[in-house]
Amino acid sequence: MKILVVGSGGREHALAWKLAQSERIQTVFVAPGNGGTALDSRLKNIDISDPHALAEFAKNEHIGLTLVGPETPLAAGIVNIFRDQGLKIFGPTKEAAQLESSKDFAKSFMQRHGIPTAKHQTFTELAAAHAYIDANGAPIVIKADGLAAGKGVVVAMTLQEAHDAVDMMLSDNKLGDAGARVVIEEFLTGEEASFIVMVDGKNILPLATSQDHKRLCDDDQGPNTGGMGAYSPAPIITPQVHARVMREIIDPTVQGMAKDGIVFTGFLYAGLMIDEHGNPKNLEFNCRMGDPETQPIMARLKTDFVSILEHAVNGHLDTVELEWDRRTALGVVMAAAGYPDAPVKGAHITGVPAETIDCITFHAGTHLDHGNLTVSGGRVLCAVGLGDNVKVAQKHAYDAIDAIQFEGAQARRDIGWRALNKKH
Repeated sequence: MKILVVGSGGREHALAWKLAQSERIQTVFVAPGNGGTALDSRLKNIDISDPHALAEFAKNEHIGLTLVGPETPLAAGIVNIFRDQGLKIFGPTKEAAQLESSKDFAKSFMQRHGIPTAKHQTFTELAAAHAYIDANGAPIVIKADGLAAGKGVVVAMTLQEAHDAVDMMLSDNKLGDAGARVVIEEFLTGEEASFIVMVDGKNILPLATSQDHKRLCDDDQGPNTGGMGAYSPAPIITPQVHARVMREIIDPTVQGMAKDGIVFTGFLYAGLMIDEHGNPKNLEFNCRMGDPETQPIMARLKTDFVSILEHAVNGHLDTVELEWDRRTALGVVMAAAGYPDAPVKGAHITGVPAETIDCITFHAGTHLDHGNLTVSGGRVLCAVGLGDNVKVAQKHAYDAIDAIQFEGAQARRDIGWRALNKKH
């Protein structure tokens, strides 16, 4: 069987790596892939990004199944295009992907279906947005309505930061169309976690829990990023919290979408805020697996991933039982100099360790050119360590990070600190 993975990041490398482990796989194509997928003999990069051209490729190559990693092709309707041509693909349609591609759509949906989330209002007019901030005070959260590659959220701790964020999005047009509307919402306190499930339209299969670290620097300081590291499982998601999230957020979302005439298929990611009493609220939806959460989750998955995806596209996720590595997996992201605002590309990368049973390094912003590995994006690599507890997994990941070198590399040194503080 041949499989196509769409995307070029660390998430896609991890998905392709896991798929290639199946005995039934002949080739995993990655479009366009990265330096890491280029180095793996079981994977084959193809330089196609247009959804129509990818569908044509899938037909010509007799691809059995396509898996979409990033949000942009989903929002552009790649699933609709493939399905119209009778091709099997796992992901949400363009209509369903609005849960991620429009914050305003998602917030209105949650309000309509009684899904717990932060209080909010949506604005296109500058003056009204500034007045709302003055009336509600800080801290407050400003979000670009559209897709902004993880950079469209500003958690403003002061009024000045909030006003500046609104100006940046609405008047300076720094985020283009994505920031033509802004959602301003209340600041929630608690602990964040990532809750990712697979949906076949009706049946829901929860994946292992995880937690990522959004801020650039240690102690959760610095600007928000796409994610600087993650670990699985997340101790904050107790069995009780898990049951509540399924009952109050995930089930009503899948049922609500169907009621609204938009059947949801694909990965559904709820970004949660869990307060000190264990009450979950949903901060946002993604219609894909998270990055960097995918890397530790895939490192722990023991069940054949090809079989899971086949059940998903055929509507039989209710017959799947997942087996997980009992160990903790912890991934640390190495980012380029200048990330997140202006990543510096072109640096030469050395020292990436070979895969072991305790550690695997996934590539994201890397490019392989005549055998030379160079930096080609903001988040460059993610080293995932596995161990019997968080501390051991952390050590294995940082041993790998310490071996890798490129000019200006940035990495947090405290990934997993919340779990360590819980003494798990």
